[in-house]
Amino acid sequence: MSQEAMFKLKIDGKEVEVKKGTTILQAAKTAGITIPTFCYHDRLTPIGSCRLCVVEVKGYEHPVPACMTHVDNDIEVITNSDLLYQMRRDALKLILLNHPLDCPICDKAGECTLQDLVYQFNIEQVEFQEKLPKKGMPEYATPFIRQWADRCVMCLRCVTACREITGNQAINIVGKGWDAKIQVVKPELCKSCGECLSVCPTGALTDKLTSLKGRKWFINRVQTTCSYCGCGCQLELNVFQGKVIKVTTKNGVGVNEGSLCIKGRYGYDFIHSEDRLTKPMIKENGKFRDASWEEALNLVANKLKDIKDKHGADAIYGLTSARATNEENYLFQKLFRSVIGTNNIDHCARL
Repeated sequence: MSQEAMFKLKIDGKEVEVKKGTTILQAAKTAGITIPTFCYHDRLTPIGSCRLCVVEVKGYEHPVPACMTHVDNDIEVITNSDLLYQMRRDALKLILLNHPLDCPICDKAGECTLQDLVYQFNIEQVEFQEKLPKKGMPEYATPFIRQWADRCVMCLRCVTACREITGNQAINIVGKGWDAKIQVVKPELCKSCGECLSVCPTGALTDKLTSLKGRKWFINRVQTTCSYCGCGCQLELNVFQGKVIKVTTKNGVGVNEGSLCIKGRYGYDFIHSEDRLTKPMIKENGKFRDASWEEALNLVANKLKDIKDKHGADAIYGLTSARATNEENYLFQKLFRSVIGTNNIDHCARL
């Protein structure tokens, strides 16, 4: 078995050893050195559209983007200098040409990557001025997401995520130059998963499902497991004033690594439904009444025993649920085969 090639380099004077094929950005992370990024996302192929991660490499004529430049043996990298600071400030100012300063009314305020970077680089005004036509709020691929086209800075995260993570390719770049924009090109391919929304670093894409809103510092985010299937996807319920107002995820957390399907991201309205059952109910004389779990389970056990005694075990049929875990489904079939004594057991996915 051949040993994987390793490269040694210096980043800000710190010696680092990484595998061949590692980018400068990844190498800096392993050394605990932070390089500012905007378009970069751990789960996406490097896009290189923002130019904020530029670094200097000794012997190179010009600074290079750290997210797209692979390390080489014995190179020396500088991640902070007066030149790099000014280049990053100028890059941010160019990005702001395409972005209105409407932070006070933006849903993303307080957790906007662009807002954080502008604060970090102390940008108080933008010298570059360009009057761009208003793009408004075009109809998006799904009714669950609102697109604020004027806030889009063309980082291309959403397009890349739709292509690489979900494989849908429902949105893409349309036009060139100042006329370029993110647009729905194949609405029939959209699965309403919200992957584009989850990777958007600004307020260009926001939730449209609920009118309830709350700033990040007022919201309590509770990590839990999605209840819609047995995959065990991790998500965060965003609770504001005692109500769940939206669902978010953490990148890289859980088997889903931050991705969700339409049910996991938008199927939470049942939580506060007035029709939701919160306790067992038993039907007597044509009407349902509340019951305890002990009473309900005893009733079910006695009914199953009566049917088995009168008609045999094969008169009973069990149907398991995709919303249960694999372990729960296993126990359910074991109950039917080993306790009740029938192989009449199936799964709802076959319906």
